[in-house]
Amino acid sequence: MTTISIVTGGSRGLGRNTAVSIARRGGDVILTYRSGSDDANAVVAEIERMGRKAVALQLDVGAVSTFPAFVESVRAALRSSWARDSFDHLVNNAGHGEMAALADTTEAQFDSLFDVHVKGVFFLTQALLPLLADGGRIVNFSSGLTRISYPGFSAYSAAKGAIEILTLYMAKELGSRGITANTIAPGAIETDFLGGAVRDTPAYNEAFAAMTALGRVGLPDDIGPAVANLLSPDNRWITAQRIEVSGGQNI
Repeated sequence: MTTISIVTGGSRGLGRNTAVSIARRGGDVILTYRSGSDDANAVVAEIERMGRKAVALQLDVGAVSTFPAFVESVRAALRSSWARDSFDHLVNNAGHGEMAALADTTEAQFDSLFDVHVKGVFFLTQALLPLLADGGRIVNFSSGLTRISYPGFSAYSAAKGAIEILTLYMAKELGSRGITANTIAPGAIETDFLGGAVRDTPAYNEAFAAMTALGRVGLPDDIGPAVANLLSPDNRWITAQRIEVSGGQNI
């Protein structure tokens, strides 16, 4: 049976690459977007050109009060597009960055990061559990910045550290249903994260490349296929793991 994966933040960046990589491996996708409907529809069209099915749904991961309505949208999409009542994989990718020194970080910046990267992931996963099939998979996005320190990312990295602990508890508490939970931790990647800082600022790009064993920063194509591979049937025995995909950053 074809698998169905929900990828949050699937309209751009690593989420987009993950959604497309899943489709290339024969899976179908429900992707979410916050405001970029045109980008999301472009991803749907790309996946459909591969002969796979895809649906784009609007979701603000920082707005927990909207989750019950989102679950009903997922339920309706599953029934109308796949004649199913469940999906197989949840990829919690959606997020954003804030770069500020610890002394300068505002409460609003801190709250925004934790609302999206921690609270949103916790309660969205909780809300979707009744629709997640037994034997399913959860992949949560973390960051290489939970194992190294880089000035300006204290709040962001703290939120991602919380996700790594949360993933351990997901693996433990959902294991009785055969559901695995793992964390993917990318290193510095050329995306539009932080306004495309790593991609578009030569000084940042060169600095992170110099820290990396393979001598360059990452590309989205280095991450999406790794997530799709983790979702494959061959990796059913991997759970509660933090898998760094960084090209050997700061080793």
